[in-house]
Amino acid sequence: MTHGEMQLQVDTYVDGELAPEDARELEAHLQECGECAELRHSRIALGAAIRREVPVLQAPRALRLAVREAIRSAGESRQPPRSLHPLGWRPALLAASLALVALGGWRLGLQRAADGALRDQVLASHVRSLMPGHLTDVVSSDQHTVKPWFNGKLDFSPPVYDFAGWGYPLLGGRLDYLDGRPVAALVYGRRQHFINVFLWPGRGGTAGERTTITRQGYHLLRWTTPDYQYWVASDLGMAELTEFARLLRQDDSVTARPLP
Repeated sequence: MTHGEMQLQVDTYVDGELAPEDARELEAHLQECGECAELRHSRIALGAAIRREVPVLQAPRALRLAVREAIRSAGESRQPPRSLHPLGWRPALLAASLALVALGGWRLGLQRAADGALRDQVLASHVRSLMPGHLTDVVSSDQHTVKPWFNGKLDFSPPVYDFAGWGYPLLGGRLDYLDGRPVAALVYGRRQHFINVFLWPGRGGTAGERTTITRQGYHLLRWTTPDYQYWVASDLGMAELTEFARLLRQDDSVTARPLP
């Protein structure tokens, strides 16, 4: 496997999901490649931080007992509905309602935990890219060079724009790994600052809510389109980064157009 393919397998290896033969090959590579070994250490540290910070979601004891009692009562009852006590259905209905509320809260908690984990992955990938030799796999200001470079490396063709006319020149691109899959990372510049644009296919549908996050001096912008999920990361000032994001979101009718 190539060095890039090895990097893409690190997360699967850390999660214990890599086939034994591939795991042995990757372990041998990690002994010789400091960059991939560093990536493995950062992924292990990220997993430990998630397990430490994300609370364990568990239904209250009273709710668990009420649901069990409602299930037991329903299983024992075999009489026609007319023979039930007029108010006999209320405890079961209350227990079922509480169970639905608990389930909704549990799902919301899981979603928030997943969003927080992805945010941490994006931030870690951005910071890691600023280390020497990590910023780009393909160095070019020509979108006609950067876009074709991704062919065969991803299962989608990322749109590539040129914003040099607005003061945000394209610097190149690279492969990255976020949300359990390979993604495209496009790199732009603004004076002495770097902007990472991470994108991968979305789940379809309409454009989603835009989110702005600031952590450790870095700004993270997130939004979805019918086709893609976008994350933008930089230490550039928020006003300029917001302007850049606006250019990135604009439709194909302006000068900056994606290549076909």
